[in-house]
Order: sequence, then C-alpha cells, then structure tokens
Amino acid sequence: MAIKPDPVFALIDCNSFYASCERVFRPDLAKVPIVVLSNNDGCVIARSYDAKPHVKMGEPYFQIKHRLEKLGIVAFSSNYALYGDMSERVMSLIEAMVPAVEVYSIDESFADLTGIADVSAMGRKIRSRIFQCTGIPVGVGIAHTKTLAKLANHTAKRLQAQTGGVVNLCGDFEGDWVLRNTALSEVWGVGRKMTAHLEAMGIRTAMDLAKADPWTLRKKFSIVIEKTARELAGTHCLELDEPDPPKQEICCSRMFGNRLTELAPIKEAVATYMMRASEKLRAQKSYCKKVRVSIRTGMFNPDEAKYAKGVVVTLPYPTDDVRLLTRAAVDALDHVFQPGFKYSKAEVLLLDLRQPGEFSDDLFAVNQPAEASRVMAVLDEINGRWGRGTLRAASVPRNPDWGMRREMMSQSYTTQMQQLWQVSCR
Repeated sequence: MAIKPDPVFALIDCNSFYASCERVFRPDLAKVPIVVLSNNDGCVIARSYDAKPHVKMGEPYFQIKHRLEKLGIVAFSSNYALYGDMSERVMSLIEAMVPAVEVYSIDESFADLTGIADVSAMGRKIRSRIFQCTGIPVGVGIAHTKTLAKLANHTAKRLQAQTGGVVNLCGDFEGDWVLRNTALSEVWGVGRKMTAHLEAMGIRTAMDLAKADPWTLRKKFSIVIEKTARELAGTHCLELDEPDPPKQEICCSRMFGNRLTELAPIKEAVATYMMRASEKLRAQKSYCKKVRVSIRTGMFNPDEAKYAKGVVVTLPYPTDDVRLLTRAAVDALDHVFQPGFKYSKAEVLLLDLRQPGEFSDDLFAVNQPAEASRVMAVLDEINGRWGRGTLRAASVPRNPDWGMRREMMSQSYTTQMQQLWQVSCR
C-alpha cells in the first residue's frame, strides 16, 4: 500500500504589491520610495519597503504632502485597473506551474506542492518566473501547513538578503528557528486583542503558541486558535479552499470627487456604478431581481446638513441586462433625492441574485429576451478585448466632473490601448 506523502504548501506573496506595480512601468523609480493613496487621494494604503520607515499606514495625504516632497517620496493615486490586471497575470503564472492554487487575496495565493521532489527549487522557480514575466518581486514560504507557510513567507521577505526570498520550513531545524524568532503578533490569524490575551498567559512567540495545549486554547478562546496552534506545531488542519461560490449580493459605491447638489450628475454616477456592478454580475453568470439605490451626504462635517436614503426596486424579471438595471436605478433616484443637500456618495446594490435554472420559468411570466443576452455578450467581449468602458451606456460619461480625485494616477498600461507603452527605436 502506497504511503500518502505529507502535504506541502507554498504561500506566494507579492512584495509591496501596489508600489511594485507602479515601479514595473516606471524603472526610473526603482530606488525611489513610493506610497499609494486611497480613493480621492485620502490616505496612505500602500508603501514600498524604503518608504515604510518614514510613512505610517493610514496617514492622511494632506497632512504629510510636504513631508513626502521633502523626503523625495513619490505618491500615486490608486490605479485599481492596473493592480487587478497585474494580479491576474501573477496568479495565472502560478496556476500554470503547480497542481492546485487558492487565490487568497489580490497579492497572495497558496499553492499545493505535495509530491514535488525539490520544493525549494520549485519555490525559486516560481519566484524567478513571476519576476521575469511581470516584474513583480514575490516572497515564497514553504511548509507542511498553511499557517507555517504564511510564517515562512513573512521570514522570506523580512530576511530577503539572507533567504533570497524563499524559505522552506519542511526541515525541523529551520522551523524551530523561525518559530523562536517570530513574535506572536506576526502569526497569521492572531489579532491585536488575542495577542494581549495570549501574552497574559505567557505566550509571547510563535514557538510558545505551538507548544501550548490546544484543548486549553479551544476551551478558553476558540477552535480557530486551537487550529492555529496545531498548525504551528506541524499538524495539518487547513486545506486549500475551493473556489468561492457566486456572491449573493454585488455592491458598487464610490465617494464623489466633490460634493454634488444637482440630480443630473448623481444619475450619471449611479449609471456608471451600475455599469461596473452589472459586469461583476455577468462575470459570475448570475441574474438580478432587485436593485437597491442609496445616496448620502458627508457624515463628518458639522457645518453640513445630514441626509441619507435608499430605495429597493423590484425588476420585472431576473436580468443581467445593464440597460434595464440602469434604467431602474436611475429612475429610483427620483424617489430619494432631496434638493438642498450636498451629496458625497452613491451606492448601487444588486440583490436577490440567482443562477440560471434557480428560478422557474412561467408560461405567462416575462423573461429576459434572448436578444438582450446576446447584446450583453457582445458588450463584454468588446470591453474585454479593448478595455473597460470602450462600449458603454449613453448615460455613462467618459470623464465626469464628479469622478474621484486621482490627480497622481499612473497610466492604465495594460488595460487601455491608447495608454500602452510606446517604444521608439533610434
């Protein structure tokens, strides 16, 4: 009888992902500190390694703008189209090299390396391949459990000069050294409050948690902490997750770049958000039966009057047709808009989502026409080939005045034909 090999997991995590994406197309910034800002250029949400000693996560940009300029730190507005496309390229490369992958977030994924003879060599191969094809540096942590792989990845990036970006904890000595030299707060799944509770019990390092009695941890805290301790001790508890099921709700909301007082630009914004929400709806091959539309003013300025209201609209039949969805959402604004307020945000929420075959066709009920489905398929095909927004509803403006402030946004190097790199030969 063949002996089943011990499972081996790799955690592949992109280094300072947003900042790395910006550097790929700006080689002149290879040694320049970079920060990336949130929507409307509000606060810092990502930093390159050389920017971290000088800038804290979440710092408001308007407060540190002059300090960044003085330190020579370059700020970018968030370019989510670029980051999403680069993420897909990285994940596709990983999926082509390993038996199974769990995409954990936009910049990290778990890979199954079970049965591979030299997992360290595979880790280096993955790292080299991703950098060669995308320019994105990654760290690779390898271990017999997902929690240890996460810890190995943290060590690979923390000690990159010594590790070369790859750490394999499948050996006993390497695992013990990492556990002893990792603070409890760095363990995957151990939050700030839990850290305080565990430290009160004398558990201060990953090694302490690995040696703690798992049944006591389960009774005192939860099964999650018990599994974390067992995984640190080398007992495999967590599998690669299956692909996420279709979402039950789809939301698209944005802050306006400036306060809006008229109904017309708010309708433009809602039509734009519905365009994006319907793309997500069709991507998971779902239909929508209800739409919720809401608008609100700013909530923090004491000098501004406050107002917020939403309404739910039931559609005549389950649909993924952006034209019907947009018409319903825009018309609903007439019931919630009140003049005299300064609006800061709108939201569209697709509800009562259903997969084909999950609702019964009625002989006398109205259903989405086949022509509408064909039109949506052509719409998605054109936008998929030539870039989002190439073909859009007439109510969606190309460059709206109310759009988010993104004054320092880089080009859409990979998703807009007119913004592709131009190389001249001399």
